[in-house]
Amino acid sequence: MKKATIALLASTLTTAAWAVEGPERQAWFGDTHIHTAFSMDAFMAMNVRTTPDDAYEFAKGKAIPHPDGSTLQISHALDFLMVSDHAEYLGVHQAQLDPTSPTYGHSDADALTPVSSSLADVLDSIRRLAAVDHELLGADVIADAWRKIVAAAERHNDPGTFTTFSGYEYTLSVGGRHLHRNVVFRGDAPERPFSARDSDDPEDLWTWLDAQREQGLEGLAIPHNMNQSDGLAFMETTWKGIPIDAAWAEKRMRNEPIAEISQQKGTSETHPSLSPNDEWADFQIVQYYLNRRENTDPISVFKGGYWRGALLTGLEMQERGGFNPYQLGAIGASDSHVSAAPIEEDNHFSGNPNTPFSRGSAYLNHADPDASWEGFWTPRQATHGTGGLAGVWADANTREALYDAMRRRETFATSGPRIRVRLFGGFALPDGISDASDWVELAYAHGVPMGGMLPDAGEGAPSFLAWAARDSHEGWLQRLQIVKGWVEDGEAREQVYDVACSDGGSPDPATHRCPDNDARVNLADCSITRDKGAVELATVWRDPAFEADQQAFYYARVLENPSCRWSTWDALRLGIAPNPFLPATHQERAWSSPIWYDPGA
Repeated sequence: MKKATIALLASTLTTAAWAVEGPERQAWFGDTHIHTAFSMDAFMAMNVRTTPDDAYEFAKGKAIPHPDGSTLQISHALDFLMVSDHAEYLGVHQAQLDPTSPTYGHSDADALTPVSSSLADVLDSIRRLAAVDHELLGADVIADAWRKIVAAAERHNDPGTFTTFSGYEYTLSVGGRHLHRNVVFRGDAPERPFSARDSDDPEDLWTWLDAQREQGLEGLAIPHNMNQSDGLAFMETTWKGIPIDAAWAEKRMRNEPIAEISQQKGTSETHPSLSPNDEWADFQIVQYYLNRRENTDPISVFKGGYWRGALLTGLEMQERGGFNPYQLGAIGASDSHVSAAPIEEDNHFSGNPNTPFSRGSAYLNHADPDASWEGFWTPRQATHGTGGLAGVWADANTREALYDAMRRRETFATSGPRIRVRLFGGFALPDGISDASDWVELAYAHGVPMGGMLPDAGEGAPSFLAWAARDSHEGWLQRLQIVKGWVEDGEAREQVYDVACSDGGSPDPATHRCPDNDARVNLADCSITRDKGAVELATVWRDPAFEADQQAFYYARVLENPSCRWSTWDALRLGIAPNPFLPATHQERAWSSPIWYDPGA
């Protein structure tokens, strides 16, 4: 949403009571997935030379350089950040620029540099060195890089003002299929990261995390890019084909309580083929594998690769076996590889090259009045988003408070804007809670927040208190929804309910949909309808189809009014028509973590 088009006009506010947030917890926004020059792909394929220190400065609102020489700066500082460079071959290229690194000036350093800097060639070069266990990739250089990354996090951590986490990415790619995780530590970090070079089974990562926990080093892993897993992310067997049992499920949930569902390389909430009755399921769907040659191998396996499907599979496993490995909260991130997150739609930047043509929002020779989109080959990057944000409801902006919120799954994801969303559920939420000035305190006292488990069924259906507030620098809210998943006759089902509508609308009782609020986008200048939408949306909703003997989950999703996509902003600045093969507009959004109901609990 273009900042200049936002005016503080009157907009829908359901009730003034909802504006009271109370002292209990605040929403904090940040990113747990940023790469710097310490990641081999960023260093070699994108020519990145900025460091973790640069990444933290960017997140605090300062300008840093892009590899192409342009300047990157965010409009509003983040509350927290974790640099998550790839643990595999961590810092092996950066070491050649640092005289303090153990392999600086090594006589074989040229072997790290392939003839081409394409990611495929970089990986081939690295694999040749790994095959002979070359010291350029050895434990000493990895440990040295890790110490420098941890030291940077310590330098920039300012409790109460700006929080940093020590962490990294475990980057397992089986035939180009992603089983990646970001690993976050609550406080002190271990001596070295555990990587896919140590094991090609994520269960071994959990075993290692358990061992670190026994030594007082608390950490968790966050799976991401499940949409690139070819269905391997959320199966009913382990990655070795062994049926999942209760011990495996417990081990996974102990170490992976949340999942990254929105980031630069697509949204992993759900897919249109998995949720055909969800009109908003096609948001930021990436179509091609990332670690394979350009646009030659489209993704074709979707079941097992999306978060909502995992939540449903977990219910089915709970029904059959009494355990659920997929009780996953939601979080967002950017996965940027240039030390900076391009989360602002009208201020988008990409890797290197960083041009509208390279990312598919402009045709070649676009300055030529006779040139056009005819015959244009849209690159893979064109379907990428700007990147998401992590939202955390925590008592304070500190490592301990933010991490503990992640652990209890009181987290939410956004597609980039700082939309706040909250969900409580219970069988004993007080009558009139929506009119109470202390509604948050009452909701905590008589219900459970997102990430929680509903207690045993009371009388009737559970109530859900859902609330969302717009980002004051972005667009207005159009609708607030609750997505329900349940098991009926042994089969998982889903339903999307609009529960609060902007502009005085009410959900149709038959379709469960809000009326169109007529908000529109002018593609000539990306201006928006300025008198439609809501500042806040809120309601107390009761499940009309609740059955006390059925497993279920519920999460909130809130949608903004339509606005220009980043590719349209690119085209507008160049004075050309937007790419006709891409959506010109979209609806930014946020997702809460679920609340679960288990009749056997």
